Amino acid sequence: MTSIRNGLARAAKDTLLTGKPITRLEAMVLFGVANLPDVVKAMRREGWIIEQRLVPYAAAMKRINEHALLKPPSNLPIREVMVTEYRVTR
Repeated sequence: MTSIRNGLARAAKDTLLTGKPITRLEAMVLFGVANLPDVVKAMRREGWIIEQRLVPYAAAMKRINEHALLKPPSNLPIREVMVTEYRVTR
């Protein structure tokens, strides 16, 4: 089970290392990583500089929908709800 978990975390880390941003929502839906901040924390300990910023839920949902289908509840204000996005800068 640990090797599967490490492989999933590695997929999220590889995405960050390609320069693409990722949110916790994307990490859960696309990679099965429940706690992206743990991956980010480990990368920071390795010396990576990772910026974080708030982006609308809609932005993360748009990126997810390039690979999977995510339909939020109709009453969720997806342009107002914010999620944290991480990006490697070094």
